[in-house]
Amino acid sequence: MMLRIVLSVFAIALALPAAAGNVDAGRSKSQACAGCHSADGNAVIPNYPKLAGQHVKYLVRQMSNFKSGKRKDPIMSAQVANLQPQDMEDIAAYFSAQTKAMGAAPDQAKREFGERIYRGGIESKGVAACMGCHSPNGAGNPPAVFPALSGQNEAYTSKTMKDFRDGNRGFDDKDDAGKIMRTIAKKMSDAEIDAVAHYISGLH
Repeated sequence: MMLRIVLSVFAIALALPAAAGNVDAGRSKSQACAGCHSADGNAVIPNYPKLAGQHVKYLVRQMSNFKSGKRKDPIMSAQVANLQPQDMEDIAAYFSAQTKAMGAAPDQAKREFGERIYRGGIESKGVAACMGCHSPNGAGNPPAVFPALSGQNEAYTSKTMKDFRDGNRGFDDKDDAGKIMRTIAKKMSDAEIDAVAHYISGLH
């Protein structure tokens, strides 16, 4: 009887979701992330994403996807290999609490081209407006776990969209958001993707 009670309690504990993230705990646990994403989540390396100010659920989902193999990246897979759910919640809480350093979009022609796509899509290609999922100001949609994009590193956004387009991301059938992005990006040229990424870098 006692063994059954212990096993039942253990099973219930496993079924419970991780507690809400702790910012102070996340600050300590995120030290290994600083090399690529900077200590405050404002990555200065163009090909790496800024994590500061990003939604907690989105960050947790991406770390979980790297750990499960739904997203492929040798560096990130190694970084998250030993993380437990609570570790991910804490790290996500820390980065989400940081203030994102906004970028700039100095190329006027490229910025205006990107803005037209972000706000109006590309009707002739059946490309929906980016703001439909990511909001007019790039704040994203937390309940739908659509990420905030405003101020994101231009090179990272461009690479990410091309990864979706080329089948290097969003290939998991259970990743609904990834499938949406893959469908959209497949219809876009390099110039269109680069223009959107340029506009997003200065969007705030």
